[in-house]
Amino acid sequence: MAAKNLRCGVSIRDFGAFNAPRTRAWLREVVPLSYSGFLGRAIFGLVITAQGLLAFGLITLGVIVSKWRAAPSVTLPLVFVELRRSGLRLIPMFAFMSAALGFAVIGQAVTQLSKYGATSMFLGNIMVLAVVRELGPLFTAMLVLSRSGTANVIELGTARAQGEVEALEALGVDPIHYFVMPRVIGMALGVFSLTIYFIMGALLSGYLWAFLQDVPLGPGDYFKQLADSLTVLDFVILAVKSSFFGIAIAVITCYHGLAQPLQLEDVSRATIGAVAQSIIACVLLDAVFILLYILI
Repeated sequence: MAAKNLRCGVSIRDFGAFNAPRTRAWLREVVPLSYSGFLGRAIFGLVITAQGLLAFGLITLGVIVSKWRAAPSVTLPLVFVELRRSGLRLIPMFAFMSAALGFAVIGQAVTQLSKYGATSMFLGNIMVLAVVRELGPLFTAMLVLSRSGTANVIELGTARAQGEVEALEALGVDPIHYFVMPRVIGMALGVFSLTIYFIMGALLSGYLWAFLQDVPLGPGDYFKQLADSLTVLDFVILAVKSSFFGIAIAVITCYHGLAQPLQLEDVSRATIGAVAQSIIACVLLDAVFILLYILI
């Protein structure tokens, strides 16, 4: 019998009940093939998945709080490995994407504002609204998901299929502490750091594009517009939003890699589901922060 989590009394194997292939097969047999049946099956599957993700996320949080000092010589190098994979190695790609985003945003803005003679008045405000508040954190999360998030599902799904997780449980090692906690911490820090680099690159490339289009706006005026448009709330929400994006991606991808019985041929299916649900989670989180901007 698989060893239980010492704090929570839950085994990795227990999460399979929330999203097991048997449950889906039962739904296909019982629910009729009609529009109402399809809708009900989709809602029921969504509820089961949300329940599993919530339980997995809460237990991960409990392990992080209760065991963050346990075995630092083992977990700390794993955190740096994830931080390097979700941060440092992605800087060249992010430099290119941030330059492309700055060119795209400023290029469209200059084209539209030039019709009204307000080209030099609102470029800084547009960059803050479009890049700092919305596109920067969301693009960063999507790019990290495409590189590091999918790698999480593949690595953990393969480890689960080959019995490595059960071997750790038999040795008394908590798989969530060993596999999940370093990925959650490393990815949260990585997404936050890359968001800062991404936004800075987009702001600089945006001004470069404006300069190439002969916009009568000096560097001092441009950065003054940026400074006047930014508030303390922008920095706080940016840090919280980007960290939450990283946590959500790490939890969802680790859940799909670990929390259901997998065979090697199931890893690709789990990866597709993890990517889709991570995108939905990030968009929903972004909507919540948009509401906070509106209300505050």
